[in-house]
Amino acid sequence: MKPTDTTTYRALNTYTKLMRAAESVTSRVGRNMAAADLTISQFGVLEALLHKGPLCQRDIAAKILKSTGNITLVIDNLEKRGLVRRERINEDRRYLTIQLTDHGLELIHEVFARVEAAIVAEMKVLTHDEQETLGTLCKKLGLREGRG
Repeated sequence: MKPTDTTTYRALNTYTKLMRAAESVTSRVGRNMAAADLTISQFGVLEALLHKGPLCQRDIAAKILKSTGNITLVIDNLEKRGLVRRERINEDRRYLTIQLTDHGLELIHEVFARVEAAIVAEMKVLTHDEQETLGTLCKKLGLREGRG
């Protein structure tokens, strides 16, 4: 059933296209993560640590837009694989940082290079100007405050 209001129809149609495109691109790019037996969340944690250095779980959760509860499980699984380690800071025994192990650093370097290449390949369907416009529009949409 099509909405009769053109504003509603356009909004729903655009949202559907946005979600399908994001899901499709994520699926294709995610194959590189899956090949290394990493979930998107695990890759996000490793990538954050690679580019930002050691972080606390709260900062990792904020960076990859996940709940702190979810991040705890993700980090537990990465720790079991020997990819990260938790380390207490001497000044504050309550504060833990998450750090890449040598094995984790090696893996994320390898996987990140493949993911980066896959993202570049996916974006090549758009011109430089189209990529800039899409980036601007996504940022505008993502930063929009909820206005009931």
